[in-house]
Amino acid sequence: MRWQNKRLSDNVEDRRRGGGMRSIGIGGGIGGIIIIVLALLFNKDPQTVLQQVQSGGASTETSETVTAGSDESARMASTVLASTEDVWAQQFSALNKTYTPPKMVLFSNATESGCGFAQSAMGPFYCPADDKVYLDLTFFDEMRQRFNVVGDFAQAYVIAHEVGHHVQNLLGISSKVQAMRQRMSETEYNKLSVKLELQADFLAGLWAHHADKMDAILESGDIEEALNAASAVGDDKLQQATQGRVVPDAFTHGTSEQRMYWFKKGFTTGDLKQGDTFAAINN
Repeated sequence: MRWQNKRLSDNVEDRRRGGGMRSIGIGGGIGGIIIIVLALLFNKDPQTVLQQVQSGGASTETSETVTAGSDESARMASTVLASTEDVWAQQFSALNKTYTPPKMVLFSNATESGCGFAQSAMGPFYCPADDKVYLDLTFFDEMRQRFNVVGDFAQAYVIAHEVGHHVQNLLGISSKVQAMRQRMSETEYNKLSVKLELQADFLAGLWAHHADKMDAILESGDIEEALNAASAVGDDKLQQATQGRVVPDAFTHGTSEQRMYWFKKGFTTGDLKQGDTFAAINN
């Protein structure tokens, strides 16, 4: 991926050099479930992770901006975020809307978010309560070591996917799905969650399509890197790896095949209207 010497985003908070932090209780519900699943995924004891989430010392966090003098990983993440800002500003303008970009928080080990306590074991996520993407850059080391997912464009895919959730939030898609949750069984809601995640994959592919048109960012092998990343985090592969069997009713993000399909569709079409995963039957 050609990202060097391109624009850095002004919307990055680098909290990695800060001191300790005040941790807060997360309680039960989906937050606890996410932590347990991701703890298992990264071979960590879920009970230990939950205990760490629910206790800790008090201190104030500090943040810095990402500049040309920052480390390469931070500059790369900031450059990708800047690219998503350019692409989505253009896409929203075509809809006669104004795009408000999210902020991205880089942290080490743990930090606070508008959605509660954020820890490395949770993986990257988007918080709609504060419109921020949270990312511990060591997640990419985990991807490489555990799943053989390598390449800077694989990392860009992860960031673009989380920004895709921000786009869904701005367009009112996420709130509609959330409103339906109370009227559904867990199995039924999981199916909606899958469609939401697959749409974020589509939006990541759409970003890649337009980012390359705008700034020629793609190099040979980049799309394969993204598809490899999408495949590695499919529910079927993760379930097989963590529990030795596949349980389709418990899917929340989609199979490897589905994730690759929707990313590729977003990339090949570049057309926002082609990303209605909720209307799709088989994919």
